[in-house]
Amino acid sequence: MYPLRRNRRLRTNEAIRSLVRETIITPNDFLVPLFIVEGKGVKEEIASMPNYFRFSLDLLENEVKELWSLGLKSVLLFVKVPDNLKDNKGTEALNPNGLMQRAIKTIKNVCPDMLVMTDVALDPYSVYGHDGIIEQGIIANDATVEVLAKMSISHAQAGANFVAPSDMMDGRILTIREALETEGFIDTGIMSYSAKYASAFYGPFRDALDSAPVDMVSIPKDKKTYQMDYANRIEAIRETQMDIDEGADIVMVKPGLCYLDIVRDLKNVVDVPIAVYQVSGEYAMLKAAAEKGWLDHDAVMMEQITAIKRAGADIIASYFAKDVVKLLNQ
Repeated sequence: MYPLRRNRRLRTNEAIRSLVRETIITPNDFLVPLFIVEGKGVKEEIASMPNYFRFSLDLLENEVKELWSLGLKSVLLFVKVPDNLKDNKGTEALNPNGLMQRAIKTIKNVCPDMLVMTDVALDPYSVYGHDGIIEQGIIANDATVEVLAKMSISHAQAGANFVAPSDMMDGRILTIREALETEGFIDTGIMSYSAKYASAFYGPFRDALDSAPVDMVSIPKDKKTYQMDYANRIEAIRETQMDIDEGADIVMVKPGLCYLDIVRDLKNVVDVPIAVYQVSGEYAMLKAAAEKGWLDHDAVMMEQITAIKRAGADIIASYFAKDVVKLLNQ
């Protein structure tokens, strides 16, 4: 005798599958990363990230308007800093008329309701390509944190809604939160990169910003002394809970697909929104495979995005955001 309950009844056609679908993707799920450069009339494709671009401020205006028209309401800003402005202390990061500060103001002028989050780390500003200040051959945690706090204040003064510390220094969330409170920015949020792993998937991103660690004998050759060991799981819970206790409003897991077990672990134990960053290497791999004809780009893209949300992500930072929303709107 066949069972009275047949699960396939709920898979019979697209109408019933749509009706009972557990995970739904909408434009509200996305945080859109944007790369900003100096100049005018610049929209340059990133070689290792096909169909993704760096924008000068004038063309950033057009991009933001398009995002808003698609229903994408949140952006995460990164700047490519000219080499002549880089040093070991991130001096340019505190320039009130720096590229990041002008980018924030540009977006707020053209689209006041766009939610603006800003990257807070020293690697774009570092002559060494590291997220912190180097002293005697090591990354100086506490000295770096002091600069990150000042950097966060500068972004808040320019109009940022959230700062997003991506550096993985110890204690930086508390220091930043206290600095924001002291300066009166009580409504400026913090999205902490709480479980950011020392991953090999970041290569194209570092190409986009020219922010890879330089190869010198006297400094660390990678970021493994501050980004997490990808073999570790329990540590991610500890790191994330500490950031929440220090004042993080949103926590992040980065990268995405290889770390969905971490996302689910955190979803089960924390009570703040969880962001997942689907990183540049994940983007580039699908683009390359689709170009070869080995994978169906749109089908795999939607499967990946759905998996990230199904695992527990409340927010997805993804270079696919525009592609996904355009597909949803068809």
